[in-house]
Amino acid sequence: MRWLARFIYFKVLGWKILGNTNFSKDKIKKAVIIALPHTSWHDFYIGILLRKITGVKTNFVAKKELFKWPFGYYFRAVGGKALDRTSGQNKVEAIAQLFNKEEEFRLTLAPEGTRKKVENWRTGFYYIAKAANVPIIMFTLDFKNKQNKISEPFYPTDDIEEDFKFMEAFYQGVEGKVKEYS
Repeated sequence: MRWLARFIYFKVLGWKILGNTNFSKDKIKKAVIIALPHTSWHDFYIGILLRKITGVKTNFVAKKELFKWPFGYYFRAVGGKALDRTSGQNKVEAIAQLFNKEEEFRLTLAPEGTRKKVENWRTGFYYIAKAANVPIIMFTLDFKNKQNKISEPFYPTDDIEEDFKFMEAFYQGVEGKVKEYS
């Protein structure tokens, strides 16, 4: 199936991959991957294709209700982990604990928390990376240039303001599928 994913991604869709495409070979078995800008459902299949092409296993979390029949098997097969989103729980800590349970776990998140335009990213991904003591890998969903750029691993410091400036700079000029939400 890898050849089919490559054919669709490179030939049919005309996309390219830039940057740190071999982070799994660098022994980065655990990381928080942030994918931006998340503006459309199209982002999901681009991510699935890229995952197949690079051979890098990635994961995501979703509300536990999505893991019931008929879609539960598929979501688990593509790396999904069910999350209980009942109020009153520390979701950052619950997600950070997933890193302890798995030998290999690369959690992909969209810091906007929605596909709509936002002024500021949510900070959960940052605190998850800190709590799990794993790096953040930045990943672009650049529909304007039809490319996915992947950063080197970045370990968050104790200066969230400077860390966010650094990460936001990586995404300068990147446009999502729905330009006005970028």
